[in-house]
Amino acid sequence: MGIFTRVRDIINSNINSILDRAEEPEKLIRLMIQEMEETLVEVKASCAQAMAASKKIGREFEDVQTKLDSWEVRARLAVEKGRDDLAREALIEKRRFAERADSLKAELAMADEHVAQYQEDISKLEEKLAAAMDKQRSLVARHMRARTRKQAYENLRRYDSASAMLRFDHIENRIERMEAEAELAARPGKPSLEQEYARLEHDEDIERELARLKSGQSPEKTGE
Repeated sequence: MGIFTRVRDIINSNINSILDRAEEPEKLIRLMIQEMEETLVEVKASCAQAMAASKKIGREFEDVQTKLDSWEVRARLAVEKGRDDLAREALIEKRRFAERADSLKAELAMADEHVAQYQEDISKLEEKLAAAMDKQRSLVARHMRARTRKQAYENLRRYDSASAMLRFDHIENRIERMEAEAELAARPGKPSLEQEYARLEHDEDIERELARLKSGQSPEKTGE
């Protein structure tokens, strides 16, 4: 396939339509971008060659035009000097260079047209490539979101299963055991010796008071 045919196919292609019909759009868009990049390199190389050819033709045209003008001057000089024979020879040379100048002028116009066409194709290819790369980024982002959602759904299904509930029960039991251990740790420890004696004295006072109530005695007054 020629480069111009490939360029036309790429420029006229509908990326979205092509991708919608593709089984693996991400793979296809990578191949499309690769083809666009390779074609763009070729078109730029061809454009550079066309520009070089145009400059070469332009330089030759200027040289021929200079010689044409020179033979015009010589023909005039020969006429002034009465040398019609030399004037005829000069005019013949002038015509020869004039024909060459006309040919080069046509070649130059065609070369410039090719350069302009290449530059237009380069601009369109770059736009198409940028659109394809944007599409690729969009596809990658969509793929990542889809994969994330799929993973989330799989996690939900896994945690909704009976085995997941058993794991939660096990975790809950561990937490309850830890809470019980923490509660035990927060309780006061073994009473000290002073605390034991104070409790005994308190109990003895209670027993005396209870015995007094049972015997019907009045409570003892302080200071008597």
